[in-house]
Amino acid sequence: MPNLLASKRGRLTAFFFLYLTEGIPLGFVATAVATQLRRQGVGPEEIGAFIASFYIPWSFKFVVGPVVDLIHVERWGRRRMWIVGCQCLMVLTLVATVGVDLPDELKLFTILLLVHNVFAATQDVAIDALAVQVLGEHERGLANGLMFGAAYLGQTIGGSGVLWLTAFMPFSSTFFFVGACILSVTLLVALPLKEPRVEATPDDGGEGAAAHILHEIWTFLKDSVKAMFGSRPAFVGFLFALLPAGAMSLGLALQSNLAVEIGMTDAGIANLAFWSTVLSAGGCIAGGQLSDRIGRRRALGIYIALISIPVFYLSVVLKHHGWIMPVDVLAADRPIAPPALFQAFWIATLLYAVVNGLMYGTRTALFMDVTTPAVAATQFTAYMAVLNLVIAYSAKWQGWWIERFGYPNTLLVDGCFGLLCIFLLPLMTKRKQNAARAGP
Repeated sequence: MPNLLASKRGRLTAFFFLYLTEGIPLGFVATAVATQLRRQGVGPEEIGAFIASFYIPWSFKFVVGPVVDLIHVERWGRRRMWIVGCQCLMVLTLVATVGVDLPDELKLFTILLLVHNVFAATQDVAIDALAVQVLGEHERGLANGLMFGAAYLGQTIGGSGVLWLTAFMPFSSTFFFVGACILSVTLLVALPLKEPRVEATPDDGGEGAAAHILHEIWTFLKDSVKAMFGSRPAFVGFLFALLPAGAMSLGLALQSNLAVEIGMTDAGIANLAFWSTVLSAGGCIAGGQLSDRIGRRRALGIYIALISIPVFYLSVVLKHHGWIMPVDVLAADRPIAPPALFQAFWIATLLYAVVNGLMYGTRTALFMDVTTPAVAATQFTAYMAVLNLVIAYSAKWQGWWIERFGYPNTLLVDGCFGLLCIFLLPLMTKRKQNAARAGP
C-alpha cells in the first residue's frame, strides 16, 4: 500500500479517514446504542449515565499526551504505533460486547464501551500529534475542514448506518460492521503510513520516561491554570466552557429516548440522524463564515439564543399533547403519539441541528481568540477537555431529571440553563493595548 504521508493529497486523504474512525464510535453509542437500549426498556436516567460515561475519557485525554509523546518504538512509528494499536483495541472491545446480555448486563456493557472510548481518545491524541508533525501550514485549514467533516460522516455511519442495518440483521451483529469499518481504515490507511524520523529525546524509552511523563502532566496542569486565570478573557473563557453553550437536550440521549417512545422505527430514527448530521456539518461552515463578518461574540450570542427556540417549542407541544413522563416502551397498552407530535419532533430536531452547527464552529474559534499564543496548545486543549466534561454532566443530569419531572420540564430547564453563558460573552474581550508607534 502507498504511504499517504508522502504527498499533499495523500495526507489530506489519510487524516480524513483517520478522523472518520473517531466519529464512528460516537454516532454508534449516542444514536444506535441509545436507541436500542430505550427500545429494550432501559430508562432515561440509566441511558443518560451511560452516555455521560462515554465522554469522560475525552475530558482527561490531556493525561495521555505525554505518554504518546514519550513512549514509542521508532521502527513502528512514533504516532503510527499508537494509532494502529488503539484502533485494533477499539475493534477488540467492540467484539467483546457482542456476548453481553442487554439490558441485564448494562453495567458490564458500559465498562467495555468506556474502555473502548479510552482507546478512541488516545488515538485522537496520536492523530492530532501526527497532523501537527506532517501537515504544512498551507495545508492545515483544508485538512481541519476535512477532518471535522469526516468526524460527522463517521457519526452518520455509526448512528444512521447501524440503525438502517438493523432491518436486515440482529443489532448485536452490527457491532461487527462497526468494527470492520474501523479495521478497514487501520489496514488500508494507518498501517502503511511511514512517518518522517525525528530526533529522539533523552528520555525516549529510558528509565526516566515515567518520571518525565508525570512531570509533563504536572507541567500541563500548572500551565493550564496559569493560562486560564492569567487574564480576564481567559478566566471568563474557562467559566464559559464550564457552561453549556445553549440547550443540549436535543443533541443527547433525550432525543433518541423520545424518538423510541413516540413510535419511530429504527429506519426513521436513522433518517432523522442522517439529516441532522448533514445540517450540523453545513451549519458549522456557515456559522464560522458569518462570525468572521459580524463578530465572534455577537454571532455566538445569536446562535446560543436561537438554540433554545426549538427546545422550548418541543416542550410546549409535548405538554399540549400530555406527553409528560417517560412511557413503558414494552407495555402492550402504551400510548400512541398523534401525528402533530411526530411532526413537531422532526421540526424541532432538524432546526436544532442547524443552529447547533452554527454555534459549534464559532465557539471553537472564540476559544482560539482568547487563548494566549505562548501556551496555545496547553490552554486550548484544556478548553476542549472542559467542553467534553459539560457533555458528560449534561447527559447525566438530564436523564435523572426526565424520570422525575418529565420531558417538557427537562427541555424547559435545559433551554433556560443554556442561555446563562450569553452573559459572559461581553467579558471575553481582550483589553486593547497601545500600539507601538512606528518611526519613519
